Amino acid sequence: MTIKPLGDRIVIKVIEDNEQTSGGIFIPDNAKEKPQKGEVIAVGLGKTLENGDREPLDVKVGDVILYAKYSGTDVKIDGTVYKILSVKDALAVIEA
Repeated sequence: MTIKPLGDRIVIKVIEDNEQTSGGIFIPDNAKEKPQKGEVIAVGLGKTLENGDREPLDVKVGDVILYAKYSGTDVKIDGTVYKILSVKDALAVIEA
């Protein structure tokens, strides 16, 4: 199954942080912060401008991004958590 976002939306695969601290302590689910990092797996065509052109998106498939904490809609497909959000909620691209 593939997800094709519309307009200026993107689909990301949520990247969970480690469940264990560097000191070896496991963090329970209810004490974890919501993840804010994900890999872009699909992008829309971009927002349609008044003249009919499409505004290009700042992210592309394969980018790892940071996104706003409470943004987007969570979707679970085949046990994997995806998030659909507007490209304006993408805060930064993480470059290695």
